[in-house]
Amino acid sequence: MEQEYYLLVDVDIHNIDEYKKYLDKVKPMVEKFGGKYLIKGGEIDAKETDLWKPTRIVLVQFPNKISALNWYNSEEYRPLKNLRLNNATSNILFIEGV
Repeated sequence: MEQEYYLLVDVDIHNIDEYKKYLDKVKPMVEKFGGKYLIKGGEIDAKETDLWKPTRIVLVQFPNKISALNWYNSEEYRPLKNLRLNNATSNILFIEGV
């Protein structure tokens, strides 16, 4: 049985107008690769932040590691990744599920 794989993103958006172009296109692309959004922004009630002070959290569940990395490394995602990098600062983590 394949193990679920998660994409955890903390993003600080610097240019919301340009970043909205990213948001409009990335969700259907993630879904095409089997991804399902579990968290997309929202209020953060941070209790212990000695290692990390989160900004805007996104959590995506993929059916497996191959699907997640195929999306992230795809030619299709490359221009969107550049759009994100030019308009936000991010921490991106891929995490194996239980």
